[in-house]
Amino acid sequence: PVSSQAGRPSLCYHRILMHAVPLGRRAPNGRHLVFSMAVAIGFIAVYQSVGSFASLGSAGVRGRAGVRAPMRSPVSSQGFKRSVLPAPRAGEFADIGVVGSDKEGLLDVSRMQRAEQGSGIKLPSEKQQRVAVIGSGLAGMVTAMDLAEAGHKVDIFESRRFVGGKVGSWIDKDGNHVEMGLHVFFGCYYNLFGIMRRVGAFKNLRLKEHTHTFVNEGGKLGALDFRMGGIGAPINGLKAFATSEQLNIMDKFYNAVALATSPVVKALVNFDGAMEDVRALDDITFTEWFMRQGGSRGSIERMWDPIALALGFIDCDHISARCMLTIFQLFAVRSEASVLRMLTGSPEEFLHNPIVDYLKERGTNFYLQRRVKDFLFDKDENGVPTKINGFVASTPGGNSPDETHYYDKVVAALDVPGMQKLLDDDLRKIPEFSRIDELDAVPVATVQLRFDGWVTELNDEDVMKTINENQGDGKAPGLDNLLYSADVDFSCFADLALTSPTDYYKPGEGSLMQCVLTPGDKYMPMTNDEIAEKTLEMVHKLFPSSRKLKCTWTNVVKLGESLYREAPGKDRFRPPQRSPVKNFYLAGSYTYQDYIDSMEGATKSGLLAADAILEDTLKEESPASKSLMDEQVALAA
Repeated sequence: PVSSQAGRPSLCYHRILMHAVPLGRRAPNGRHLVFSMAVAIGFIAVYQSVGSFASLGSAGVRGRAGVRAPMRSPVSSQGFKRSVLPAPRAGEFADIGVVGSDKEGLLDVSRMQRAEQGSGIKLPSEKQQRVAVIGSGLAGMVTAMDLAEAGHKVDIFESRRFVGGKVGSWIDKDGNHVEMGLHVFFGCYYNLFGIMRRVGAFKNLRLKEHTHTFVNEGGKLGALDFRMGGIGAPINGLKAFATSEQLNIMDKFYNAVALATSPVVKALVNFDGAMEDVRALDDITFTEWFMRQGGSRGSIERMWDPIALALGFIDCDHISARCMLTIFQLFAVRSEASVLRMLTGSPEEFLHNPIVDYLKERGTNFYLQRRVKDFLFDKDENGVPTKINGFVASTPGGNSPDETHYYDKVVAALDVPGMQKLLDDDLRKIPEFSRIDELDAVPVATVQLRFDGWVTELNDEDVMKTINENQGDGKAPGLDNLLYSADVDFSCFADLALTSPTDYYKPGEGSLMQCVLTPGDKYMPMTNDEIAEKTLEMVHKLFPSSRKLKCTWTNVVKLGESLYREAPGKDRFRPPQRSPVKNFYLAGSYTYQDYIDSMEGATKSGLLAADAILEDTLKEESPASKSLMDEQVALAA
């Protein structure tokens, strides 16, 4: 099945497809494409189960129980050289063509160019206005980038002492880099990648193997291995599911039936039509949809739950089918969507600082530790806000009187709990704002554990304990990728000393395991020490050999409210970026954009908010009264 010279699959796959398509054409009601794919994945699964594909993607090494482990460093503990896949190049994957305009921008790679190049708008001086952005997460800073580039004078207000929002990170008193969550960049983050290219940060991403690895109890590995020698979506996805060790043969069959009768297949020929079908599934859970389509409980528990928990921090019994199928659709039609990248170091240093520098170069001011308390509105006779004029904010430390700030336009780039805190009774008279109360957020705990050895090294205990040489820059042994698990409470985790070594590797020390406990409800009442102890036991459960290592440092960050809960029926409550109140706009991944709550979702919302503001600015017959604004600013000063 693998050519030893070219490293490409043999004609075996092509023969499977040649048999599958004619069989599929016998299906009634014109659904031959659906049944062709079901037959194909069934054939592949059967062949794999009898060992025909045992060597497929054999560039990896063997883990426990004969399961193939993802590739690690170029040189093994035995001294032989391992193959290292090159970074994907533009056009490398042979994608099957997709018909459709993709009006939501999920598949349009040119959206990377839009985010990279900006709006292209340059406002004349009489149109330039003072704009406040409340919140310095990705959504807020991306909004500010386009506005500042166009000529607006932008100020950013942040209640914390650091920027970044839910992607925030900082350095503690002992020099350890601490962050909230585990931040992985999927290949379909076109808008975020464009922003990173604009500020020179794209080079800070480290490309990972095209695999999604599951670590099961006892160190047994399973994977979705998308590597197929240059053959792309959807064929490499069929192969990944069919050859995965994470599911048994029957679960693979039921999984194939469910996915082959999903909107994902329709997306291959009509992406926009399939997205309409996916949006219509927001009222049911993924489990309800999957089981109704013929899926199995085993597939849910062993594969889809860890993925759902990693994406939305809630399991398949509670997450909207729309959320999961949006991701599946991208994986099915674009090869790069399932490729993972991680920052070479901390978000503060390698993502936020380049954006902050870009903004400061364009005159943007940052006001940290300023919590906005009240908005200043014009109101109608019923007390309903009609126009925003500014807000009242605290001062650093809270020892000085609150300050009043006046602006031409205001953007509330907050998360769900932050926005809900600012909704007063008058704003709640407006449906677009009152509906935000229908949304809530998921608690999460991020745990960091430092060891005196390499936890994810499964092959050689001597190598596992070797920490006396320079093992930075990804040279350490172990699994260099995002990892999933169905057997512990942290659904996704990684060894940051290996995946993001610039800031997280320390000479003379080993793994820095970063584990995300989702959902974190039961951990919120616990002390940090209790959480760290329980997480350590779960690490030992997945990696029994790690009991021979010493945990030298721990840190816990608890967020009572993190991502908004993408439960069934919640999509309709997400507000647009342009609010009904004049000059008042919203941004944040919870606002409506046709993606999930994520770094890409936050970026998309920021671009949409900036587009709305610039569009309104250009349409205004005359700019906001500068004399009145200047007078208000002077009075406030």
